[in-house]
Amino acid sequence: MDIALKEKTDTEMVFVVTGVTVPFINAIRRICMMEVPKLAIEYVNMYRNDARMFDEVLAHRLGLVPLKADPEFIEGLKMPEECDCEEYCSECSVSFTLKKKGPGVVYSRDLLSETPAVEPVYPDIPLVKLGDEDEVELEAVAQLGVGRDHAKWEPTTACAYKYYPMITFTEECDECLECVDACPRGVLGDESGKPEVLDVENCSMCKSCVRACDKGAIIVGYEEGKFIFRIETDGSVDPQDVLLKACDILRDKAERVITFCEGG
Repeated sequence: MDIALKEKTDTEMVFVVTGVTVPFINAIRRICMMEVPKLAIEYVNMYRNDARMFDEVLAHRLGLVPLKADPEFIEGLKMPEECDCEEYCSECSVSFTLKKKGPGVVYSRDLLSETPAVEPVYPDIPLVKLGDEDEVELEAVAQLGVGRDHAKWEPTTACAYKYYPMITFTEECDECLECVDACPRGVLGDESGKPEVLDVENCSMCKSCVRACDKGAIIVGYEEGKFIFRIETDGSVDPQDVLLKACDILRDKAERVITFCEGG
């Protein structure tokens, strides 16, 4: 298996994988989305809420606020099901406090964490609007969770793969350039006076070029065992960390299967 990194930012990673099967690459995708742990607000203790927003709605909005945490801190935090406490404690949770008086808008930056290792990813997410003399006071408790339990714990905002496109021209091509004009993504060009592939990885295999060619001189297919994989996150988890953790989880699953089959 070969991996070639094409693009990497704090919230997005694109890479090409060669020499794998569809079941394998799909298993990685599903684990990235559903089994990699992420921190999100789970409990909200509402002490005062004079806003026109119901307590339950405000709590729901708090749960969807992306939280970023120091990787070392996350490693030391227990999953709720692994902790001996009844609901939450310092070993499996992080607390935020919020106290604000109107008029004005309460933003995610108003959530004050008990530790500098955890904070909202984006400080300007509006949570609730307070009128004159309105006041809100609460405690929000964040815990680790996985996407299969709730969308707020899903570490990826987008996680997908596609076959690596392959475009070829046959001898019937009369260089009419109709295929170039038909391509909606700028994959084809005519820099040499004849159609050529400029950016094959941007091809969505929509086959607009194939339909535009009366002679059937262009063939759009894919390379077997080669995929373009894209991971996007909301900034709470680095996309590379999501991939590495997903690979570790898949490896552990495979080892458990092997141990079971060997009668261990």
